[in-house]
Amino acid sequence: MSYSVIDVKDFEGRHTPVAQALGALVIRANQFDSQPGQLGHEHDELKSDQEELFVPLSGAGFPQIDGETVDLEPGRYVLVQPSALRRVDAGPEGLSYLVIGARVEGQPD
Repeated sequence: MSYSVIDVKDFEGRHTPVAQALGALVIRANQFDSQPGQLGHEHDELKSDQEELFVPLSGAGFPQIDGETVDLEPGRYVLVQPSALRRVDAGPEGLSYLVIGARVEGQPD
């Protein structure tokens, strides 16, 4: 078959490994569904050398990126470089967002 389909309703918990569940070979994508006021996990992506694109699906949140707060809501996208320390905190109504990651072209293995 030339396509695959998943439904996040079939997964439990806050994290859905979208790309992995679809069988993607190159794309990295994960959906996170955060409860109101839930704090995210602070990390960088130096080990994976991947930049991340945060795609808000519903609700709103406040990514902390290298100590700066950014608003995140549907229609607003945030691209974060591998070295940046990041954490995504949900707003008062919660936040559902997709994170798409890819290695930065030309980065050494």
